[in-house]
Amino acid sequence: MLTVNLRYTGKGGSAMAFVRDMIETGTVAAIRAEPGNLRYEYYLCVEDPETVLLIDSWQDQAAIDAHHASPMMATIAALRDKHDLHMTAERFVGAQDNPDDEGFIRR
Repeated sequence: MLTVNLRYTGKGGSAMAFVRDMIETGTVAAIRAEPGNLRYEYYLCVEDPETVLLIDSWQDQAAIDAHHASPMMATIAALRDKHDLHMTAERFVGAQDNPDDEGFIRR
């Protein structure tokens, strides 16, 4: 499993407006329906209401590559530009992909 945390930051409520547009245009639902998508969820930063966090998880690299090659990326980029958002990204590999990590995970 691969997880990408994306932080979208803007001004004047633009990050939340972006999330609303993503939901209202059906883009979020379409991404969640893509083969290999495991999680696509937005969270509001309590300490910085101008930032939203997207947790985006995929079954494997092939699934995320297919997503990145899809027409939805142009929609996301257009909405990001519309709301003048800046972003950072962090990429993680799931603990199940590293048996050494299992001893630290409480299920």
